[in-house]
Amino acid sequence: MTEHMSRKIGILQSSLRLTLLVLCVVATERGGTIAAPFIQQKQADAVAPLPTPARTPPAQPLLANAARLAGALKLLGHPLPAGAQRLLAQAAAAPDDAAVARLVQQALDPLCLTALEIPASGGIVVTPNPACPPLMEQGWQTYLVKVVNGAGVTNPLRLYSPNARPVPGGPAGQIKSRWLDIAPFAHRPLDANLSGLGLEYQVVQLYSRDAGARTANIAFDAGTGGTNRAETNNVAAKPSSVRTWSFGNDTDGWGEVNDATVATEGGRLVVRTDGGDPFMSAPVRLSGGTMRLRVRMIADHDDTMQVFWATEDAPDFSGNRQALFAFQKSDTPREYTATFPVSGNLARLRLDPGSKPGVFRIDAIELVSTDGPDTWAKADFAFEVRPSATVKFAVRDESGKPTTAAFVIRDSQGRVYPSQSKRLAPDFYFQPQIYRKDGESVRLPAGTYSVVCSRGPESTPEMRTLTVGGQPQTFAYRVKRWVDPAARGWWSGDHHIHAAGCQHYANPTQGVLPADMAQHLRGEDVKVGCNLTWGPCFDYQKQFFSGKTDPASVYPYLLRYDIEVSGFGSSSSGHLCLLRLREQIPPGGTGNTHWPTLGLNTLRWAKRQGAICGPAHSALGLTRFVGRLPYPDGPQGLPSYAVPAFDNVGANEYIMDVTHRIPGPGGALVPAVDFLSTMSTDRVAELNIWYHTLNCGFRTRISGETDFPCLSGERVGKGRVYVKHTGKLTFDGWVSGIQQGRSYVSDGRYHLMDFRASAGRTTIPVGEKNSELRLSAPGTITVRVVAAALDPARANAPVEVIVNGYPVAVKSLPTDGVEREVAFTVPISRSSWVVVRTFPDAHTNPIFVMVGGKPVRASRRSAEWCLRGVDQCWDQKKGFYAAAERETASADYEHARKVYRRIASECEVN
Repeated sequence: MTEHMSRKIGILQSSLRLTLLVLCVVATERGGTIAAPFIQQKQADAVAPLPTPARTPPAQPLLANAARLAGALKLLGHPLPAGAQRLLAQAAAAPDDAAVARLVQQALDPLCLTALEIPASGGIVVTPNPACPPLMEQGWQTYLVKVVNGAGVTNPLRLYSPNARPVPGGPAGQIKSRWLDIAPFAHRPLDANLSGLGLEYQVVQLYSRDAGARTANIAFDAGTGGTNRAETNNVAAKPSSVRTWSFGNDTDGWGEVNDATVATEGGRLVVRTDGGDPFMSAPVRLSGGTMRLRVRMIADHDDTMQVFWATEDAPDFSGNRQALFAFQKSDTPREYTATFPVSGNLARLRLDPGSKPGVFRIDAIELVSTDGPDTWAKADFAFEVRPSATVKFAVRDESGKPTTAAFVIRDSQGRVYPSQSKRLAPDFYFQPQIYRKDGESVRLPAGTYSVVCSRGPESTPEMRTLTVGGQPQTFAYRVKRWVDPAARGWWSGDHHIHAAGCQHYANPTQGVLPADMAQHLRGEDVKVGCNLTWGPCFDYQKQFFSGKTDPASVYPYLLRYDIEVSGFGSSSSGHLCLLRLREQIPPGGTGNTHWPTLGLNTLRWAKRQGAICGPAHSALGLTRFVGRLPYPDGPQGLPSYAVPAFDNVGANEYIMDVTHRIPGPGGALVPAVDFLSTMSTDRVAELNIWYHTLNCGFRTRISGETDFPCLSGERVGKGRVYVKHTGKLTFDGWVSGIQQGRSYVSDGRYHLMDFRASAGRTTIPVGEKNSELRLSAPGTITVRVVAAALDPARANAPVEVIVNGYPVAVKSLPTDGVEREVAFTVPISRSSWVVVRTFPDAHTNPIFVMVGGKPVRASRRSAEWCLRGVDQCWDQKKGFYAAAERETASADYEHARKVYRRIASECEVN
């Protein structure tokens, strides 16, 4: 070695020693302010009886590993204890490699969960630390893993435990045994892979749901096969079911697909989205099973990330194969997790980062099978889990009455409490928040937490700090409202939620219970919730239907079970929400295997018993186009004259169904469809088909839904309908308000209350007197609405008056949470429908201005568009109708064609 090279190595080693000394000093100074202290070292000079390397490792890379380790532990809020810091400071000044290695092991071995020996012959030998430091109930504890790497392996180190498998989706008999959670930390400043050095340390964090004595079986893999101390024979290596993406050099296979760009900056994947429907994807080759995705990132806004996957057998992404997690705005990296089952071998992964424009800075992405190969090295670990403290919630509404609210509890690293993978209802594993009513509690280990408190979008969220000691304590929260539509008689509701299917689990229970969904409704201040039983867990969930509000309802929060025709019967021609049923199942069976395949036949059965019906998630099937009429689209694409494919399960058959009047109770003819669902899918597509049918004179209303937890598992009531209801709130009265259009739809942040239209001395509120304002001749009307919005994303929002699908007047509304009456003067030249909207966040139902007693025939173009839609829908759906119903279906579609042709001939305006 040259003198010049020796000098450079000496300078580098001195620099590393200085770095380590600084890190130790900083960790000591910050120790009193960290959210949770590192495990206590019993004796600074005691060396745990763990294996040591046969060859002394060189000091420089060992000290570099220790420096990175100290930095990672400080970042995690678990700085090294003072004794370990003193020993590492001595190591940084030690005269030779042997002294450095001895002092580093003295400092770090007592903090280890285990030592792993990776001999050159293959496999892994696991030696648990017999003096393993304790865990904490409902809390994360940080451990080190000592790696004696005789083989020089540079693969990632992976951990698996059957005790750490998710509780949601697992067998009921394994709930107690799945008490553990494991989170290896292999992010900056640490490396994702082993270094190949003969001695190094890695970081792992363990979470315990329970207190007391616990034993966990933990397996380890580094791509070498595995053994344990009692079984040292080499075991043939088996590939790990793991894919880790890191971004030191490039995007590692991730590419922009839609409304997004991806690039690498400073070792991170930077994703920029411009709203719309952004998503990105990457190829992945992994065996299936229960997969756990971890994403460590910084986001500049709050939203929900959807995760889709494709397999070799099913190469297209599908809504039937998705999971999701909510993410929050933060200045430091936070780790988010999604768990999902995969049938078959994975081929691609896709991430959809919400619909808001923003920037994401991703440190790492990891996808791992939690099913643990048998060849991994295993050992049993005994833990003493210390009990945490009870934190009781004192929750009051704005008037001081006990209530229920939502709480997102995070530690300094952004980790959510309680652990989502260990949750069972009423705490849903796919949400960061929990719901607690006054007097209920949660258990938390000592530390400092941030708590986001809210009660639906009509409340003002609060960020609070909670410091937990070792004793029981109370956390008080009083709701602050910025708007109260119910005080004006506008009662919120979500007509489409589920207690089974999608993000809900079929194991350990068949979905969740009415009380669980009622808790969520109260916590989000959704006054009425329609729990719709559908295909998944149908035979179990059907027991909760009673034809009236569920006993779990606590006035004024009403929960009722009804049906979504989805996954059976007429599902393929468009899912249907059937509300206010008196009979849950058609004659001919007791389940969901005998239902009609023609949606209109389903409606004929439901309407005879007085049900209120409409298509679900309307835009599905209406966002891909197969042609267009030769007319320019309106502002914001409304109305649009592109012809949709009608190839999915939204408001597809609706284009035919809306033309029919069918027998209701007593045989009187009633509209086959009462409402269109909105607020859950593409707003333009939802409104476009509605505008066109309104232009043809049909009077379908709109209602707001979430389709929880399928299209969104973020929270119930993400899409809402606000119904005007006087007197004591009842479900029948509320759902009748949907049918009559006595309502507006909203995301809860924008409100359009008390919409009414006046001509002379006559004023018609929306939903009253058939919503008809009658004029003897063309003239001018006055439109008024009480509007309010609270939106930090923009200072003002446009409030528009729409006549026959086109905006005719607009005023600016400050989004400061203040209620204001907004008035417009609107000329009316012929029979028209009139609405008010703040696109895309809120929309009223229409008032029909009838001029000279003539029906609304607003646009020949709309009638032509609807006629093209009938033909396209028939081409798509005819193959799904059972042979016994096909003749009826053909006649029903032909009826629709005749109706639209007649309407087109009656239109005076193109």
